[in-house]
Amino acid sequence: MSTTAWTTDANEAFALSLVRAPEDKASLWSREVYEGFHPTFTYPIFGEEEKIYGYKDLSIDLKFASGSLAQYLHVRHSERLPSSSAVDEIEPTISKFIPAEFFTDEEKFLERVEHDAVNFKPYGEKIYSYTRAATTLTKGKNVAIPQLLSPEDQETVDFEVYHSTWKTPGFSEYHRRMQLFVLLYIEGGSYISEDEETWEFAVLYEKRRRRSSPDVFTYHFVGYSTLYPFYCFPERVRLRVSQFLILPPYQQDGHGSALYTAIYQYVLAHPSIAELTVEDPAEAFEDLRDRNDLKMLLANEKFMREGFGPEAVSSNGGKVGGVGNGRSKARGKARTMRIGAGKMGPPAERSWLEKWRTDLKIAGRQFNRLVEMLILKHMDPADERAQRSYRLQVKERLYRFNYELLMQLDKQERQQKLEETFQSVVADYRRILGHVH
Repeated sequence: MSTTAWTTDANEAFALSLVRAPEDKASLWSREVYEGFHPTFTYPIFGEEEKIYGYKDLSIDLKFASGSLAQYLHVRHSERLPSSSAVDEIEPTISKFIPAEFFTDEEKFLERVEHDAVNFKPYGEKIYSYTRAATTLTKGKNVAIPQLLSPEDQETVDFEVYHSTWKTPGFSEYHRRMQLFVLLYIEGGSYISEDEETWEFAVLYEKRRRRSSPDVFTYHFVGYSTLYPFYCFPERVRLRVSQFLILPPYQQDGHGSALYTAIYQYVLAHPSIAELTVEDPAEAFEDLRDRNDLKMLLANEKFMREGFGPEAVSSNGGKVGGVGNGRSKARGKARTMRIGAGKMGPPAERSWLEKWRTDLKIAGRQFNRLVEMLILKHMDPADERAQRSYRLQVKERLYRFNYELLMQLDKQERQQKLEETFQSVVADYRRILGHVH
């Protein structure tokens, strides 16, 4: 007997849905699809090969009430091999990773969806909000986050971020329902322990007005981040972003940037937090972080003026000299700052950088990288002295960061490796800057 005929790809068989009440579905536009999406990873549940053995035409439906995340599990197949140690027991396997009270009766689940639609409210304290026009949502990494749309417009959608801890009433139970997404969408992701009492959470929800009842708003889960505070001498903490995810139906719409911005604004608003750090970021999150940090710095007129001189900000507040899309009227070329016009140099003035880094609560390595990107963005390619100073500034940081590795090489190899790393870093900076407008 062929084992292939009885083997199924777990990622393809496993379908997830965020189920809304019928009245809420009626408020959606055709491009909005929140049901039938698939996990990126299933190896934490079904093993490294992400295969399920013993079934034909296998389909696994795990449905969530879109706000409360109450769960319904249903497994379908056309044929199954007799039970044996080789045949995967699907429902018992999945049940190890979700709360025991999941539904297996779809009718009762849909009744729960109806009930929770109007009764569920987010846990914790609202720390951030933004508004989108439902008719003009566009996919793309650089979607802006408009704040000025009228909430009275029935075709706008609000999004809100709530901060919670284990002490927030009801949140521990809610977290047990949403934590499965970490396993399915974060490579190497794992459950966190409720015994570690200091965890904090930022959860993003869509707040939607019903077309049939404009005075009724319902909440729908979008994504979340786990945050862990570490002691920072003498009496503050560093807040570390540990896990961060936006569910697939909401990806490529700028919601990740909004959630990151909410967390950063929360950090700025709390004197007890010294800085925001990130734990072992994936490349996609590192890009998101870079883009948003750069936009924040470019929008800070005082920082830009001190860093690059008075020409870095125009009299009416618009950016010039390579910031945004500022163009020279004479030849249509982006202006560049002359060397020495501000504290950025190059080389940048270290005491000035440290003051701003501390005030902005950005981790040291990240702030240095951002500064290097901004200098590269503004630097005149024809200014050889500026180019040399910039190269030395970046190489010095790379040398210190990779010291132990470089010390294992002889002098010539060390110089060659440092130059290769510098060129790679600059190429990546140019890539990132290409996404920042």
